[in-house]
Amino acid sequence: MQTPQYTGNGIGRVTNMLTYTFHALLSRTTKVLPKPDIIIGSSVHPFAALAGFKLARQYRVPFIFEVRDLWPQTLIDMGRLKSGRPITCLLQLLEKWLYHHSDKIIVLLPNARYYIAPLGVPCSRIHWIPNGTDLEHFPATLAPMREPFTLMYFGAHGAANGLENIIDAMALLEQRYPSLPIKLRLVGDGPRKVDLIKRAENKGLRTVSFEKPVPKSSIPVLASEADAFIFSLIHAPVFKYGISSNKLFDFMAASRPVLFCSDAENNPIAESGCGITVRPGDPEALCGAIQRIFEMPVEERQSMGLAGRYYIEKNHDFEQLAVKLVDVLNELTDQRQ
Repeated sequence: MQTPQYTGNGIGRVTNMLTYTFHALLSRTTKVLPKPDIIIGSSVHPFAALAGFKLARQYRVPFIFEVRDLWPQTLIDMGRLKSGRPITCLLQLLEKWLYHHSDKIIVLLPNARYYIAPLGVPCSRIHWIPNGTDLEHFPATLAPMREPFTLMYFGAHGAANGLENIIDAMALLEQRYPSLPIKLRLVGDGPRKVDLIKRAENKGLRTVSFEKPVPKSSIPVLASEADAFIFSLIHAPVFKYGISSNKLFDFMAASRPVLFCSDAENNPIAESGCGITVRPGDPEALCGAIQRIFEMPVEERQSMGLAGRYYIEKNHDFEQLAVKLVDVLNELTDQRQ
């Protein structure tokens, strides 16, 4: 369905959200669909979840609220919304209303219950099912010995991703070790990409390339071209509730070590032993970590990569996550009988 384009987080974005919600509720949109047994409303944005709730009431079926992001707290912590503004208060009221009017709540962040429960929501209604990946698309291949050593990041180039830190770390590396055969590929798009390109050009970087985003279906092949990945986030209060990043799980599924630049509450890299963790916004530390992983024996890097793959197999494979979702659905339907 067509929705108005927008920039920023003002009235244009709200108009876009409301337009989507309006069209989703039109009878011509849903009349071709069979009657559902349960409706899941996902917080791509909160008004999309509201559309799910309205449809659930229309069909008289249970409603599950899937919380992908903590709206609007994430935007507040990222500086995109200010507390006390009318739009912020509206989103907070809607968020709380959805929590209280859902039959079940599925959260992607491991500690989201510590945010939701204080709003008066029973923990028994909150279920954690994180993001994951389809391992069938990621063959468990080991990175060979090759030059140049390829670091890779693919994903959004936004304010939260802290990619400036990676650029600055590569600048330090080039300055100190100009002959090291290391390159960095940044694949993707986003509002900070133009500034990142300028930042790299101003530093005269020869080892950093910026590439267009690729389709999701091409990610496994792209990932196989890396020797190691860099996952980066800025420091932000909202990460105390944890992270559940699709691209991080793709990195790990590709059997490659990961440099983890984040202080999020959960740390899959440390838990699995598949890489090195450094503080966010610390190019000096990241530079050292890059050098360290480059100088590792290839067998050690391969062992790290396999540890990450094993962690995904145990915790984030879509088949296992589907079982968790089925358990929630069955519990809800049993309660309705």
